[in-house]
Amino acid sequence: MKKPAIILLYLFSVIKLSFAQQTASVKTPKAVLDDFMTKRFGMFVHFGPVTLRGTEIGWSRNKEVAQDNYDNLYKEFNPVLFNADAIVKAAKDAGMKYLVITAKHHDGFALWPSAFTDYNISKTPYKRDIVAELATACKKQGILFCIYHTVLDWHDPNYPIHNPYDSAKNVKGDMVAFKTQMKNELKELITKYHPYLLWFDGYWEKPWTAADGQEIYKFIKSVDPNVIVNNRLGKESEKLNDQSVGDYLTPEQRIGQLNMNEPWESCITICQQWAWKPNDKMKTAQECIQTLVKTAAGNGNLLLNVGPMPDGRIEVRQVETLRQMGLWLKKYGESIYGTKGGPIAPNDNYAVTRKGNKIYLHIFQKKGDKIVLPNLPGINITNAYVLGGTKVNYKPDATGYIIDLPQTLPDANSNVIVLELNKNAEEIPVIAAGK
Repeated sequence: MKKPAIILLYLFSVIKLSFAQQTASVKTPKAVLDDFMTKRFGMFVHFGPVTLRGTEIGWSRNKEVAQDNYDNLYKEFNPVLFNADAIVKAAKDAGMKYLVITAKHHDGFALWPSAFTDYNISKTPYKRDIVAELATACKKQGILFCIYHTVLDWHDPNYPIHNPYDSAKNVKGDMVAFKTQMKNELKELITKYHPYLLWFDGYWEKPWTAADGQEIYKFIKSVDPNVIVNNRLGKESEKLNDQSVGDYLTPEQRIGQLNMNEPWESCITICQQWAWKPNDKMKTAQECIQTLVKTAAGNGNLLLNVGPMPDGRIEVRQVETLRQMGLWLKKYGESIYGTKGGPIAPNDNYAVTRKGNKIYLHIFQKKGDKIVLPNLPGINITNAYVLGGTKVNYKPDATGYIIDLPQTLPDANSNVIVLELNKNAEEIPVIAAGK
């Protein structure tokens, strides 16, 4: 190889290594992410002027609601019964550990009095800073405060897409100016409200590039290296590595699969719609509790969404469902918080979590008088009992362990049987599901 070629190859290697190190260096510290994954349960809040129409936030603009009508709803937005303390208390009573508010959704409306956009809460009859009030209430009640901010903005004149349903309405735009404003807004949010986590969405449209995602991610980390960022800022949202943008995966309206290698969080609505909708079909407390259990059993967090009504309150029925979840967690929380998922993938009948030398066997429905767990190589069960209750009989057989179920199980939502082992349950490799 000639000398100039060797020099060029060397320089290329140095540049490549430098870029890789720079990209990796801005990632959120592992200790911060590990702590986040112990929380297991958070509240998502979708709120804005669109609640006046009861249609979906962002997506109903230019669909169920005409653009001009939608864009002027802020002039009527006056949620006089909004009470940040009450909303945060509902989250805390539910056993939630963090809260995410849609400070700015795809419709571009800002729930805080931003210095960088006039389309904000200060221009409404309400005027009060909803983001600030929630941040204060979270701090007071020991809930981690987090912020949602859109990637796309169909209202911003600098963003090329104004109507996702009609490309003829699109404009040339100015993505440099758009990203500058986004940086200004994000810095404003981070420095004023100090969020634990930033939750992004809207990365899929063509004006946004992978390079844009990297640029904004690095900017965020220059402002606060410890703030957690989800995976919806870059284009490769299904990948997590040193070069990808974001810290954890976010399956939507579904429970993620058992994954011991990558942190993840399922975002799921308590009703059907993200924003409030009158008489929207709501999940039962049992459905919500079992969703939480299956999420934890898959080694993920659950971000459960509520949508406040136009007056600012969360529906009484939603608050009651959250309260029921909290009552269940007061009894069985040790089987959720700080646990790891696996080693058996969840199924319709049961799911398992683990911590230390314990496996927590969550029974959803009793089919017969026993459950057969697959063989755990090199592992022996030394004790078994209903959490907070009586002992449970068990015995090994050729395929694994037979767990005898009590004649009556105490909880209609999800029962927990504790299996104490002779070894650390967290070290057991993932195995096939039982039956």
